[in-house]
Amino acid sequence: MAIVNTQRSPDRPAPISETSVVGWLQRNLFSSVFNTLLTIFMLFIIYLAVKGILVWGLFDATFIAENRRECYDKSLTGACWAGVIDWLDNIFYGRYPRDQIWRINAGGLLLVLWMLPMWLPRVRGKVLVGATVVVFYPFLAGYMFSGGEMGMLTQIMASGAIVSFALIMANMLVGLCKDMGLNSFVLEVFGKSKAADKTQRNLLLALVAALFVPAYLWLSTWALEVISWTKWGGLFLTLVISGIGIASSLPGGILLALGRRSELPVVRVLSTGFIEVFRSVPLITVLFMATTMFPLFMPEGFVLNKLTQVIIAVILFNACYMAEIVRAGLQAIPKGQFEGAHTIGLGYWGTMGLIIMPQALKHMIPNIVGNLIGLLKDTTLVSIIGLFDLLGMLRSISKDVPWLGLHKEPLIFGAVLFFIICFSMSKYSRHLEVKLSAGEKH
Repeated sequence: MAIVNTQRSPDRPAPISETSVVGWLQRNLFSSVFNTLLTIFMLFIIYLAVKGILVWGLFDATFIAENRRECYDKSLTGACWAGVIDWLDNIFYGRYPRDQIWRINAGGLLLVLWMLPMWLPRVRGKVLVGATVVVFYPFLAGYMFSGGEMGMLTQIMASGAIVSFALIMANMLVGLCKDMGLNSFVLEVFGKSKAADKTQRNLLLALVAALFVPAYLWLSTWALEVISWTKWGGLFLTLVISGIGIASSLPGGILLALGRRSELPVVRVLSTGFIEVFRSVPLITVLFMATTMFPLFMPEGFVLNKLTQVIIAVILFNACYMAEIVRAGLQAIPKGQFEGAHTIGLGYWGTMGLIIMPQALKHMIPNIVGNLIGLLKDTTLVSIIGLFDLLGMLRSISKDVPWLGLHKEPLIFGAVLFFIICFSMSKYSRHLEVKLSAGEKH
């Protein structure tokens, strides 16, 4: 005989061993005698390491001193952070004039504000935000950092940067307040929401042109003091080289990957040869070749400074590695996707831009971010050819007379800086993977 209860039994809470901290510890650290001994041993090792680091780097450390001798007088066993603190401006800005540092800070703040809409869910046109950053921001930031007389191309592109920034900020505010795009809002204000596409496009272009003229005239009044690139240094120089390298190597890598898969023999052979040559040579060799051989290929009278040569070398070198990552991502796309795109009438660029590349990029995110982190760390090699990047500035502390011989503390500080930047990039890539539903599915 069976007893059937027609009423649903109340849900019972999960066992404490599955939900509490004690249960987790028992399950993961003390599940057997061997695991218990191993856990105790590792905890002892961690205790010794953490205790030593805290005593040396914090409790016995000296933070205020005039020179290294004074550090020794206060503590023989602790770290001497006073030297790092004394060089903080040089570590972050190099030998950039102190009264002009606001230009670097303003450029960094401008970039943060420019990129901010990409993290706001209600804002439209995020692809356009990224595209304008890559196309226009380098010209405006480059002039802010270097100053001097502005050429025609620089003034046009910098004016475009100002207009783009203003439109993106307006688009962000409209998105947050009205939950719509700036173009739709403008058309609604002018009563052209139901007008023909051509009329709407002409109206928007006319408004952009109307903004461009005052921006161009305003920019012509700028007269920033000239700052030679030789005064750039520290973390600022590292971020300039790696930032331009990151922004340029990805599109360059995509073009090289498409060229390597091209059905045109000349394009395929040239792309393959370019990739293989640069991948077969160490970066430091490429940097030395760039600083010695680039001038030989330039027209007479056309001179590139060493910083520009280094940036070009970094872009070319990393574009080749990026090309192989992109090619691997393209090969992961099933052939049916290409056939389906052709079936609906898309051409080569439509197939790649609308169907293939968005899917391939999801697979490539971990490798792309890994390559970009490698690029950031590889920029320390420029200190070998005479540029005072972050590593160069940290090494210079030990040669400064008051802090002569101070090696460990500056290098540890630099390692912490690199860790923070690289870890942030890694976490953001993980966020992108989850957001694009690429990481959990594969």
